[in-house]
Amino acid sequence: MPEPLSFYLVGWVTTLIIAIGKSAFGGGLAILGIPLLAMVTTPQNAAIMVSMLVSLMDLMALQRFGRDTWSKPDLVWLLPGLVLGIGLGYLVFVRIDPRIVNLMIGVVTLLFTAHWFLKGRLAPPGNRPVSPGLALAAGTASGFTTFVAHAGGPPVAMYLLARGLPKTLFVGTTVAIFTLGNWLKLPPYFSLGLKHTEALWGALALAPAVPLGIWLGRVLHDRLEQKALFFWCYVLLAVAALKLTADAALALMR
Repeated sequence: MPEPLSFYLVGWVTTLIIAIGKSAFGGGLAILGIPLLAMVTTPQNAAIMVSMLVSLMDLMALQRFGRDTWSKPDLVWLLPGLVLGIGLGYLVFVRIDPRIVNLMIGVVTLLFTAHWFLKGRLAPPGNRPVSPGLALAAGTASGFTTFVAHAGGPPVAMYLLARGLPKTLFVGTTVAIFTLGNWLKLPPYFSLGLKHTEALWGALALAPAVPLGIWLGRVLHDRLEQKALFFWCYVLLAVAALKLTADAALALMR
């Protein structure tokens, strides 16, 4: 185990940041978890701990964003797509270069967020109808990328943000989707944790920060106006996309 003081300082701050992001915006900050925790432990241990902690966050976030905050017409198509995408990712995992997947998702997401910042904010807000085809495609892309590249957030976020849902419906639907996705990915990570017990003990040590972060995130969510909340959702989406693109490009150049 790394130096206890630095581990607890970095680990608790990281866990709080991810939990606040999940409860306030539906996610978007988990992508920072592995790089931050890797400063005080191994990257493999960091990945296992983030998987455990995010799964716990999902359960607690579901208590604050119940069924009345879910867009069920979207979930009808997004959830089957998610399961399908995870299955496809499992089947072709050894044949797909995750760096290329990350690069493609990152570039598409950057273009999407750039369009909103340059043009979308000037247009009046609207509520686009449910699109079964787009929802199924977004869910499938999310399931596939979350399995092969741990980058499932952008496809679903792009679809739901374009729908123009009310802020709580947007966050509640996102939480519902990724609760399923993260729990489907949990068994293989838990099996890895049995071989790396430091990671399991580390996740247990950081777990007390989860309820505090979820509570703070919900307070922030309730206080932010919809326009401000969506602005920060797009900012987080752009940051995640930029990191995916940069990491993938650098990895491919090595």
